[in-house]
Amino acid sequence: MSIIERTKINSLIHQKEGHLTRELLLSPGGFGLGKVPEKNLPDSTTQMVCGFCGTGCNLNIHMKEGEGVCITPTTEYPVNLGMACPKGWEALSVLKSPDRAVSPLVKKSPSHWEPVDWDTALNLFTRKFKGIQQEHGPESVAFLSTGQMVTEEMAFLGALTKFGMGMLHGDGNTRQCMASAVTAYKQSFGFDAPPFTYQDLEESDVLVFVGANPCIAHPIMWERVMRNQCDPEIIVVDPRKTETAMQATQHLQLYPKSDLTLFYGIAQILIERGHIDQEYIREHTDDFEAFSDHVKDFSIQRVVLETGLEPKEIEHFADLIHSGKRVSFWWTMGVNQSYQGVRTAQSLINLALMTGNIGRPGTGPNSITGQCNAMGSRLFSNTTNLLGGHDFLNAEHRAKVAETLSIPIDRIPSENSLPYHKIIEGILAGKIKGLWIICTNPAHSWINQKQVRDILDRLDFLVVQDMYHTTETAQLADLILPAAGWGEKEGTFINAERRIGRVKRVSRAPGQALCDFSIFKLVAQYWGCAEMFSQWKSPEDVFEMMKELTKGQPCDISGIENYAAIEEQGGIQWPYSEAETEPPEQQRRLFTDGQFFHSNGRAKFLFSESTKMPEAPNEHYPFLLLTGRGTASQWHTQTRTRNSDVLQKLYPKSIYVEINPSDASQHSIKPNDWIYIDSQRGRIKARAFVTQSIQPGQLFIPMHYEQTNQLTDAVFDPHSSQPSYKCCAVRVMKY
Repeated sequence: MSIIERTKINSLIHQKEGHLTRELLLSPGGFGLGKVPEKNLPDSTTQMVCGFCGTGCNLNIHMKEGEGVCITPTTEYPVNLGMACPKGWEALSVLKSPDRAVSPLVKKSPSHWEPVDWDTALNLFTRKFKGIQQEHGPESVAFLSTGQMVTEEMAFLGALTKFGMGMLHGDGNTRQCMASAVTAYKQSFGFDAPPFTYQDLEESDVLVFVGANPCIAHPIMWERVMRNQCDPEIIVVDPRKTETAMQATQHLQLYPKSDLTLFYGIAQILIERGHIDQEYIREHTDDFEAFSDHVKDFSIQRVVLETGLEPKEIEHFADLIHSGKRVSFWWTMGVNQSYQGVRTAQSLINLALMTGNIGRPGTGPNSITGQCNAMGSRLFSNTTNLLGGHDFLNAEHRAKVAETLSIPIDRIPSENSLPYHKIIEGILAGKIKGLWIICTNPAHSWINQKQVRDILDRLDFLVVQDMYHTTETAQLADLILPAAGWGEKEGTFINAERRIGRVKRVSRAPGQALCDFSIFKLVAQYWGCAEMFSQWKSPEDVFEMMKELTKGQPCDISGIENYAAIEEQGGIQWPYSEAETEPPEQQRRLFTDGQFFHSNGRAKFLFSESTKMPEAPNEHYPFLLLTGRGTASQWHTQTRTRNSDVLQKLYPKSIYVEINPSDASQHSIKPNDWIYIDSQRGRIKARAFVTQSIQPGQLFIPMHYEQTNQLTDAVFDPHSSQPSYKCCAVRVMKY
């Protein structure tokens, strides 16, 4: 490497994307909005999108001498309308954790890492990964990324690894939350296209929530439901009596994973009674007759038997769908994280299509996104799609991307990556020897946790790039690269309703930590492919490339002038092409004209027989374990939320398990007793929470605790490869 090149690298490292030097002034108060000393009162305000869930709330960041000091929600932003959940209020505080990674760390022994400079770290990174590729082939190194980084960083990572470093395999943790919804939309509509806007929550007269608990998981969306002036019917389909179910006008507390049977049975009732939109079906869909034949097998007697619901409950549900003028269907992880998640999502899409509840206000089959930038990951991470929602298997798409990015077309893979679980299996099989994990924590979050930890430990070289050096995955790493977090970088997020929002740097990353974008630039320099990315100078430069890449795509954003325009418009939903002459409306839906993204412009009815639960309760493991979101103050693996003193006070610190009173009595379990929960994969200890919210024979443990995924079973949807976290057989014993 030349002196000039090294000088540029050192300059990049020391610039740290700005000169923000003050400590963040936060005092723990109500949801983090503590008192700021009078001498430190904010002198300016800027706005940006929150970095937690996929809702995409906008926050006012109040600044003092270039540093964010406190947060208030933005009142006029069309997503949250002046509201924020506890995580949003506390978004700045988690940046100042003592657990932050402040320099690159190299493992010297199983429990000891030593700090090194960036030059040493990146020379080690390059030497190890290139050595593995030279010995075992280019497919022996892979990456696992995230739905948490800004879109521009995702695009850079995907291009760097696949075009510059010669990796074929790389997937994102979006596979854990959205893969089934993505696949369902692609197959049914011809593109991954959630059709809704949040305004639909306020305009429906019938809202159906399936496997979703927005009161806890997406509280600002639930606030939008509470603003609904239509006196709506709210139907919740969920095995648990969740906080959302408690607010419903009808709670269908069915047997876990029988929802596909239920929705096929509802379709049969509607068809049999003629309560369908024949004109819409005829003009805009394919394969309805085959679907109609399929659901004839789902009589109400069968639905009652498999779901455990009463006939009158099922018929009332069907009547509400028929009588509603604007019916919307909303689902999240209770559907997606299933061994038959794609077909269940499509059963909801089918109900919307056959009743004409799509493309109009207050309607739609609407998948609620989990992570803050899962939509950005779905379109631009170069994992399941070629950049810009393109297809690795399509020669025309590869040529377009190569020309747009000025790279040789032969650097673009002509085959898809292995999905997440196949990458893990590839490590176990000895085919993948090196792994780069960016901004995700699979040693906590991946299914059958003990197995994945054992597998990751078999790698020749594991690199973890994260804000914190203490994550469960970082503790397995050979090299830890310190990354900046939300609020310490520039870029964009895309939320669940396809709205692109801004992320800004309002705080300086600690120590030697760099934003992921700068780390990728350094990796390209040390790898020797920096020339390929000479135009990738800043996140906004990459955003300009993203605009070009999307031209002619369903997700076309070529009409967005620049970052400033995104802020001025209150975020912009895709599509918004350069052909549009008027400013984008703040609330825009897809399929208003009945035109879908298949070549013939029609949507497809897709279906298959429901399948048996892979691991049902049995004599030795008589309980069915459910997992999911715990409280509004917890987030995923708690990597960030556990670093907020305020948020920690708002949720139980110790792991707990919900158990029905009858089951507790039978096993002599009292409230707050410590009990063992066993599956075929492990044993954990948790406090008993005795409650009627869980049905007899079932247990519930929040996913946020490290121990939970020691129990879950590595089963995957055959169409989406998404893990089925929501059900496995367990037993309980007193501690």
